[in-house]
Order: sequence, then structure tokens, then C-alpha cells
Amino acid sequence: MKFKVPQTLAQIATLIDTDFIGDKNFTITGINEIHVVEEGDIVFVDHPKYYDKALNSAATTILINKKVLCPKGKSLLISDDPFRDFNKITQHFNPFIASKVSISESAVIGMNTIIQPNVFIGNNVKIGKNCIIHPNVTIYDNTVIGDYVTIHANTVLGADAFYYKNRPTGFDKLISGGRVVIKNNVDLGASCTIDKGVTGDTTIKEGTKIDNQVHVGHDTVIGEKCLIASQTGIAGCVVIEDEVTIWGQVGTNSGITIGKGAIILGQTGVTKSVVGGKSYFGTPISESREKLKELAEIKRFLKERKNQA
Repeated sequence: MKFKVPQTLAQIATLIDTDFIGDKNFTITGINEIHVVEEGDIVFVDHPKYYDKALNSAATTILINKKVLCPKGKSLLISDDPFRDFNKITQHFNPFIASKVSISESAVIGMNTIIQPNVFIGNNVKIGKNCIIHPNVTIYDNTVIGDYVTIHANTVLGADAFYYKNRPTGFDKLISGGRVVIKNNVDLGASCTIDKGVTGDTTIKEGTKIDNQVHVGHDTVIGEKCLIASQTGIAGCVVIEDEVTIWGQVGTNSGITIGKGAIILGQTGVTKSVVGGKSYFGTPISESREKLKELAEIKRFLKERKNQA
């Protein structure tokens, strides 16, 4: 998430009431999660296991819960609770603004786009030309939709990321400040849910077609010309490369990559990253031919054991 106006280290430290290490005029241009950080971004870290990863990332300001040696060319914000203060920054620069109308006056809708009854379109939404948005679709703030996109009834674009910190008092929510971006010529089936990024974009690229009742988690990127069948659940921070086919009732772990041209057969659990150009099946996931051989061997073994009994 980029700030509309660059901030200084001192300004952010004042906002969240923390100490800092570095030049008070050090420039900060946004906040992001570790997997999408860029120069100018703040990243937060609150566990020693991930200190090195955050300090050595592309982020140039690290919101951290311990005084450590500041890397050259970077700055630190020292907080007793980086998770809480990251939320403060998100809320300040991207506050929730309640809508009073079904289609926001700030929404931009392209020529020849059809909006069916009972559609909600939030603030600063952009929809391209020649789209069809069917009844009861909900499009949250800041969503970007390209040209020639079809979205079927009851689909929701831009709900919050499923991201919580477990505290003694209960689960504390990480506030989402990202977007959903849908490129040209995408079809979304009925009752799909596409969560926005925590700080970046959840993206579905050009020409991809998604069936009914598919969930896409926060910050996931789905490539061009993919086919995803019904009741698939894709976790957050997944990368699905171009021309991947995913059949029904597939589930994935977070943070994995599915390579270009892979085929994931129905009811597979994608528990790890897989290379492209191959067919996969089963849980834990294997190449489909190997998995079918395994199942055949198990069946043969059980039959032999039964005959020996």
C-alpha cells in the first residue's frame, strides 16, 4: 500500500508513538508485507525467527520489537507491538469510509458495461468497458476491474484477508489495506469470494475463467488463461502461473507456487509448490501417474493380504 504523499520517519514515529533509529527525514512511501516489499516501504516483524528476513528485505524501514543494529541505508521503528502499530498505519492512511449508496459516486464505470439490480459498488472502484455485473455482486472499495469481464450473481470482490494474530485475549485481526485487481476478459462464476490483499493486490490476470463457489485468498496472483473449477479453495499468497488448470474441490496451502501449464486433478491437496507442465493428484500431492501407481500397489497389497488370511 503506497501513501498518497511520502512521509518522513519522524512523522510515522509520531503517528504510532514509537522511538526510531535513523535520519528523522528518511523517506517512507508505503507499507507492505514481506513478500511484496519495495524500496521505501515499511515492513513489520515481531518474532526473532524472522528478524533477519525483514532486515535484509527490500523494505527500507523495519517496524520491529527490539533494538537491533540498523542496516546501512535503512531505518528502524522500535515498537513494543509492531502488529498493533502496523494496523494503526493502515487505518490512518486507508480508513474505512462507509457508503450511503449502492453505487459510489467515486466509482468509474466504462462504456457499455451492464450493472444488474442490487449490485453494490464501493468507493474508488474502477470497472472497464463491456463488462456484465450480475445481481447481488458486491465490489468493495478500490477494486479494479478490466474490460470484457463477466461477474455472476452473489460474488464478492475485496473482503478482508483472513489474517489474525493469536493473543491471550483472542484473535487480533490484521487490517487489510490492499485491493483486488481483475484484468481483461476474466469470467467469475456465481458465489465466488476474492479477498483483497493485506497491503498489496490480489490479482487475476487476463483471460482466466473461474467457476462457481471458488475462494481466492489475500495477495494471491492467478496468471493468464487459467481454468479453475467449482469449490476450489486457494489460500493467501499463492502464485498460480499462466495456463494452469485446477479441477473441482482442490485446496492449497498458503505461500506456494503452481507452475505454468500444470493440471491439478479434482480433490487434490496442493501441500507444496509444484513445477509446471505436469499433472498432479492426491493429498499429499504427487504427479498423477505416480499417485495412481501408489493406489494400485496398495490395492494389490491389500488383496494379497486378504487372500493369505
